[in-house]
Amino acid sequence: MKDGNKRTERHLKLWYKEPASRWEEALPIGNGRIGGMVYGGDRKEVVALNEDTLWSGYPRDTQNYDALRHLERVREMIFSGKYKEAEQLIDAKMLARRTESYQPLGNLELEHPGDAPATDYYRDLDLETGIAGVSCNRGDRRYKREIFVSAPDQVMVVHYTAAEGASLDLTVALNSPLPYECKAILEGTGLQMKGTAPSHVADNYRGDHPQSVLFEEGRGIAFVTEVRVVQEGGTAAADQEEIRIEGASSITILLAAATNFRGYQVMPTTEGAEEAADACAAVLDAAQKLGYRELRRRHVQDHQALFSRVEIELGRSDSSLLPTDERLERYRAGNEDPALEALYFQYGRYLLMTSSRPGTQPAHLQGIWNPRIQPPWNSNYTTNINTQMNYWPAEVCNLSECHEPLFDLIRELSETGSRTARIHYGARGWVAHHNVDLWRMSTPSDGEASWAFWPMGGVWLCQHLWEHFAFTGDEAFLRETAYPLMKGAAEFCLDWLVPTPDGRLVTAPSTSPENKFLTGDGEPCSVSAGSTMDITLIREIFEHCIQAAGLLGTDHEWSGQLSATLERMAKPQIGPDGRLMEWSENFKEAEPGHRHVSHLYGLYPGNSITPKETPELAEAARLSLENRIGQGGGHTGWSCAWLINLYARLGDGESAYRFVHTLLARSTYPNLFDDHPPFQIDGNFGGAAGIAEMLLQSHRGGIDLLPSLPEAWSTGRVGGLKARGGYTVDIVWQEGRLAEARIQASRPGWCRIVCLNHTLRVSLSNGAQAKREGDAFWMEVGKTYTVTLA
Repeated sequence: MKDGNKRTERHLKLWYKEPASRWEEALPIGNGRIGGMVYGGDRKEVVALNEDTLWSGYPRDTQNYDALRHLERVREMIFSGKYKEAEQLIDAKMLARRTESYQPLGNLELEHPGDAPATDYYRDLDLETGIAGVSCNRGDRRYKREIFVSAPDQVMVVHYTAAEGASLDLTVALNSPLPYECKAILEGTGLQMKGTAPSHVADNYRGDHPQSVLFEEGRGIAFVTEVRVVQEGGTAAADQEEIRIEGASSITILLAAATNFRGYQVMPTTEGAEEAADACAAVLDAAQKLGYRELRRRHVQDHQALFSRVEIELGRSDSSLLPTDERLERYRAGNEDPALEALYFQYGRYLLMTSSRPGTQPAHLQGIWNPRIQPPWNSNYTTNINTQMNYWPAEVCNLSECHEPLFDLIRELSETGSRTARIHYGARGWVAHHNVDLWRMSTPSDGEASWAFWPMGGVWLCQHLWEHFAFTGDEAFLRETAYPLMKGAAEFCLDWLVPTPDGRLVTAPSTSPENKFLTGDGEPCSVSAGSTMDITLIREIFEHCIQAAGLLGTDHEWSGQLSATLERMAKPQIGPDGRLMEWSENFKEAEPGHRHVSHLYGLYPGNSITPKETPELAEAARLSLENRIGQGGGHTGWSCAWLINLYARLGDGESAYRFVHTLLARSTYPNLFDDHPPFQIDGNFGGAAGIAEMLLQSHRGGIDLLPSLPEAWSTGRVGGLKARGGYTVDIVWQEGRLAEARIQASRPGWCRIVCLNHTLRVSLSNGAQAKREGDAFWMEVGKTYTVTLA
């Protein structure tokens, strides 16, 4: 393939004719720990840097030791109908403090001297290789650079080349919006930047706090960033905290970054800062020995081992040869572009790979990227939907390893959350609320009960443990990791449930995340008893624990207690208007078009509501969706992504596709980042998961092929998706009908396979038919089974 705008093969690339003019146009790279946003300037390259452990704050006791003494009074108020009074007491006495904030590391700045104009400019992000590139002409010479962050070698690499006979002059600098010092090292071939994060950042994004960035002497995480320059030909020298290179034929810049974070419970120390500097030097020594070509080869090999597992084609379009920003504008104007939708799906997978790898911190509200000291919502882990949505594509999109950082967070949160359960609520087990940070804060945040008081965050997170087991069948993971954590969350739920006057077990106090109803006096209020989401989540974790205990042959008596509790628990209810009720009473909604649709959790990501097994509840969920959307719901990027998945579960491919289109057309920046607004990455992940859910489902005890295929994707293929039970699935379809599917099993057993109402044939390559019982087929490990319409 040729360089520049004459390239024709771009189906896995984001590309542009101009440099980025703002952060939301820059292109993201990362290895799960180090992130970069590449602006691609023709004269001056800026790479905005992040490191996943660089947060404000330090270990603190965030417990509210006064909360427990007010709990019974709040419950009395709720059961006597004094909802507003209960909410006011919670706001005044039972909340805690805000989380800390994810911080920017700084900027790598690379500048070319001279004034020759750039022509034939081209920049791209190749999803297949994980490399961002820029090329342009100056005069009759072509100049190129490639930038990537290596996971195997933990280093960012920038490589400059020029056409034969041309030379490269470059100035290299580091800076940070945080307090820092930078100095030249290694006889002018290196730079070292050291700095410290704030001890606290007060969030002012909602407008209810003054701006406040605090630095305490000896407190806060220290960071080190080190750059090393390796050039062929020419000279390099330090000049006032810069490296100036002249007359080189090629230049490689290696960047390492580290902090003195050593665990959520460990106070950062100055000794740790020196260790971070030593770690950077060791990484750069090793990278320099490998050299650019080997670093690139190792990076691409590692990247493709994950990315190339899944392929997708949803159709061709006449916009596919346009730059991505122009293509997006045409899409907004109504031009069909199924190839752009496929690119968006693969971009979601790419973003998860680059922001969440084994051993790193999990992806937060902005993945791993953030340019602000005071980011929106602290760029934290918002666990009443957003953190979970980040990991919806992990299993089905064949990136199971990328799920692991979330499991590490859950384990650590169970440790802090056990204190919160005991101190705040006098309960066993562990609890988490709606906001979590690097320090694993498990307490309520400050603010209002409608968002801050929601002790179901840990319960929802535990669904991801079960999903990982359901997709992989890893019994060791279930026994050693998932079940103990799920059991702890379930024990909290057993103690959190209380009887209503009529004897049903409910949660009290209870909220439906961030939403409010109107009291009898017409006042907006968030606090009552037994919200539908609370009840659905607790029923789900009890059922998962019962199944897990049975599989593991343990806790028979305790499992029986869960079963008995389920019999006494309230269930989701259908209101007089036919909609699924969000609260246990038929309250009037304060905001009928609210962005959260928490009461529909049982439809997705849960599976307690399905059109076949629970048709009345499914119809009530559909009516709820229609009403919420009709009143303006789904207006944020992530909530629009949730709608895709909900309609996919209802088997309504056309409605699901409508919100795929809406997500891309209305809630997407030029670099395809999700526009909440502002940027939140959950919409990217939720959108990718939704596209997968339209093509493959496996939540009903089998494999559903093409359950929500829209007319816009009448012909296409997808390969490498995963189904629960340990199956890998490839699907080809033509004119809206299944042409062929191929299924591989990771363990032997019966597999139910359906494709709408069609009769299926399942066979091996030699033509032999698979053993069959109804719509279930026997599958063996190591064999590929072909599924066709009979």
